[in-house]
Parts: sequence; C-alpha cells; structure tokens
Amino acid sequence: MIDSRRSFFIKSAKIGLGASIFSGMPLSAISSMRKYVSPNEKINFGLIGCKGMGWADMKSILKNSETDCIAICDVDENVLNNRSNNVEEVTGKKPLLYEDYREMLENKDIDAVVIGTPDHWHCLNLVNSLEAGKHAYCEKPISNSIAEANIMLNSAKKHNKCVQIGQWQRSGGQYKEALDYLWSGKLGDIRLVKVWAYQGWYGWVDNKPDTNPPHGVNYNMWLGPAPMRKFNQNRFHFNFRWYWDYAGGLMTDWGVHEIDIALYGMKAKDPISIMASGGKFGYPNQDTETPDTLQTIYKYDNFTMLWEHANGIDGGNYGKGEGIAFIGNNGTLVVNRGGWEVIPERDHRNGGNFHIKKIPKQSVDFNALDAHTKNFIDCIKNNDPNSLNCGIESGSIAAINAHMGNIAYKTGNKIYWNKERGNFGYDYKANSLITPKYNNGWKLPKI
Repeated sequence: MIDSRRSFFIKSAKIGLGASIFSGMPLSAISSMRKYVSPNEKINFGLIGCKGMGWADMKSILKNSETDCIAICDVDENVLNNRSNNVEEVTGKKPLLYEDYREMLENKDIDAVVIGTPDHWHCLNLVNSLEAGKHAYCEKPISNSIAEANIMLNSAKKHNKCVQIGQWQRSGGQYKEALDYLWSGKLGDIRLVKVWAYQGWYGWVDNKPDTNPPHGVNYNMWLGPAPMRKFNQNRFHFNFRWYWDYAGGLMTDWGVHEIDIALYGMKAKDPISIMASGGKFGYPNQDTETPDTLQTIYKYDNFTMLWEHANGIDGGNYGKGEGIAFIGNNGTLVVNRGGWEVIPERDHRNGGNFHIKKIPKQSVDFNALDAHTKNFIDCIKNNDPNSLNCGIESGSIAAINAHMGNIAYKTGNKIYWNKERGNFGYDYKANSLITPKYNNGWKLPKI
C-alpha cells in the first residue's frame, strides 16, 4: 500500500512539473511522426544508462527524424531488454546491446551518445566518449566533484565536440523572457537571489537490508569508481542520489537547475565564500546520507545567493515548490517551470508608489526538453559547440557551485574560494573534498 501510494504521488508530482519530459507522448505516436531520412544523413546515437532521464532524453531526441538509436548500454539486463523493445517500437529495429560502455564506444557508426548514468559515472563516461570522437548529451549534474567537473570541461575543450548538459531550463521560453526583463535593469540593483527546491514527492526511503544483487545486474560495473560495498536496493536505481558515494542529494540533483539560471542571470561564476547549515531533520532515522534540509549562503562580488531545499515537503518560497527569485531594489522577479512574474516594491521615501509595474504570472506551454535536445541536434549538424543552449562550461559552473555548497555543509565551516588557485586556500578539510578517490581499479581521467 505504501509503495502504491508513493508511486501515485511521484507520478502526480512529475505531471505537475511539466513532466511531458518524463511521461511524454506514447512511443507509437513518436514512431508515427518520424519521416524517412536517408541513412547517410542520420545522426546515430548510443545511450549509456537507460532507465530514467537517459531514456527520457533519448526519447526526446528520437522525435527528430534525422536521428536514430543504434546502440544502448546498461548494467541491468532487465532495463536493457525493456529499452531495446522501446527503441524498436520507435525506430522499427532493435539496437545493439552492451553491458560495458567502453565496448559500445568502439562502434564507429555511433556519432553521439546520451549519458544517463548515476553522477559518479559521468566523468568517465564523458571523457571516454569524447576520446572516442563522439558528441555527447550528458545528464546533470555533470559530475560528482569539483575536480571531475574541471576535467570534463578541459576534455571538451581539447576535443571540440558538442557537449550539451541536461540543464534543460536553459531552453525554456519563460526563463528567456524572465532574464530579458532582469537584464533590462528595471528591478534596480539585485542584492539577493533565492534559489530553492521543496520536493514533497520524494526523498524518503524505507530502510532495507543488504542483499545479493538482482539477477541480471552487473553490480561491480554499477559501482565503478565508487567504494566497494554490499548491494542495497536503496542505493540502486533512482535513490542512489541520496548517498555521497554516487551523488550529492537535492543540492546537486535540483540545485544545478536553479543555480544555473541564477548565475546565468547575474553573469556570475565564482563565489567569494560559502556557508551551509542543515541535516537529516525530516527523516533522521532512514539510512540515507545527504541532508533532507539545507540552507546555503553564497557571497559573490555584488550579491548573495541563498539556496534552500527540503525533501518531503512542498512549502517553498512564494508558494512555489521550486524556483529562482531575483530580489532588487525596485521589485522581485520570480521564475520557475510554471512561468514568471514580477512583484513590485513601494518607494517608501517618496510617497509609497510602486517603483515598477506588477507583472502577473506569465504561464508557459512549452516542452523545454524537446527544445533542448533539438538544439543539441542542430549543433551537431552545424558542428558548432558555441551555439549550444547549455554547453559544458555552463554545466561545470552550476555543478561546481553546488558541490561547494555540499563541501561547506560537510565541513561545517564558512569556506572561502581562491579562484586563482582553484581551491579553498589553507582550509585543508575543504580542499580534501575537491578531488574524489577512485576505487576498484578505475582511475580519475587526466587531460
């Protein structure tokens, strides 16, 4: 009963968040909309990590007739077989199946890959894909550490391929409209940017015992560079994001989406200082590791940014479960996946009239993921990485700032970023968390 109830809430919440991204049109409808394109003019894709957003991204890509999915890779045989059938339903033919992504990358017919693996795999997947001459669409956050983000950025620069990061809000029309208003200067000086994600529909798990891996799962390959440990269902599909070995909790899972828009809007990159406070306050007894409640304050040159998150509750700022608020002297602009609005401030020193006009909520009816993948396809066709809506540099900035928030939380200290050195000065505890330790024979890539 509990599992059924949770499934209902998850499905409902995803629909509420514009989850045509997640559920979308039926595969048969995608198949019927595809037109004949000469094989010589098609972009052949391989998919690494097929279960969740990896498949959502691939399905969105396949809405474009000039694309094909000729190979898929996953460590879970059950997922692999299911997605093979899904691809066949859309394209009319089964893809080649792989358990080891390195073998898939040897396929010279593959032009580009979609990387939908857990976060701790992204660096190896992307670097190896670029070395194999592939373009890549990489799910967010791009990495599970600051060092990995920098390695991935340097690899993309070296190989000059199109690398789109799955921060698809960059392709949402409401964000463009909102940022154009922000850059008009009408809000006055921006003193604070609030970014938040209150996600009532997920973040709680029931404690489960360690077991043997399910039949058909190559668990050692799933772990990859993460520390060896017994299999636990909570650390596997989806819920891996609540454990430090594989991900960074809601701070990186949702944070990169909102922080990306905030820093893009403010034309900022490197914070001066970061401090964080939070913990497992909502679900103190479950075996997850990342905080279910967190507040993080970033100071930049001319403003501060406040990140807030909460697993399991929906009461976010301005009555919205997620969003970004640019707070200026003349008013506040609030934007999220549902639209944007402007809330004016009164000029109390000169009669109390509003500084600017109120703009009621401007709604959006637009599939930003489809626009995001279409932008990626167009960039490949034009061989123009500079025209990506969210290229590797944007992905690295968002991820690095999110990881800084987690490092501040883990150390319990106010930390200071030295952008010239690329570290936290003489804070050895914080510096020790910049670069991950790879395990099980896997090596951190060197560029």
